Amino acid sequence: MKTKAHIQYRSEKQFQKNGKGIRFPGVTTITNLRAKPALIKWANNLGLKGIDSTKYVDDKADIGTLAHAMITNGLQTLETDLTDYTAKQIKQAENCVLSYYEWEKEHKIDPILIEKPLVSEEHCVGGTMDIYAKVDGVFELIDLKTGNGIWDEHKWQVAAYKEILQENNYQVDRVRILNIPRHETENFQQMILSDKVLTLGWVIFFHLLCIYRTEKLFKDL
Repeated sequence: MKTKAHIQYRSEKQFQKNGKGIRFPGVTTITNLRAKPALIKWANNLGLKGIDSTKYVDDKADIGTLAHAMITNGLQTLETDLTDYTAKQIKQAENCVLSYYEWEKEHKIDPILIEKPLVSEEHCVGGTMDIYAKVDGVFELIDLKTGNGIWDEHKWQVAAYKEILQENNYQVDRVRILNIPRHETENFQQMILSDKVLTLGWVIFFHLLCIYRTEKLFKDL
């Protein structure tokens, strides 16, 4: 499959009570509420060059999805399904993975959770952690990105993941974002987030979550 199956997050407590559970939004649904002016400008520039931004994004997204799967499957010693990907996409995804392995060989990684969906019963939101592992002896959350940079909304996202992990009794000593290039025009980047960035990122995320809930109530009037 080219894309990840949409994950439905539900309250485990309510599920145990009535077998149904309350559906929760995902972290990325919440962060996507914020408009991204830079992306709008970028899409406009592609249009001026005669490039269909939708097709361009879809191709890059497929490469990123495949690279992501190769990395997380590798950590679980699983094979990756290459069906429906073009030879060019596979080659570019493999280049992404090589960049990751260059980083990985400098660290000792003991995976604990890989692609694990969790929910926050307190904040009624869910999220899927890319990698939660002991890295060089420290409990670390790693979020994988494939693109041309690490953006603010990525920081809000991992701040929310950290809150969800901690609520589920997982110790988080460090949070890292790895941005893995899909093309020679992109660069490998890593960022370890400070406590201040994570705290402020959570505040922003929480306010977006409040907006999401309020809009839902407004539409039901």
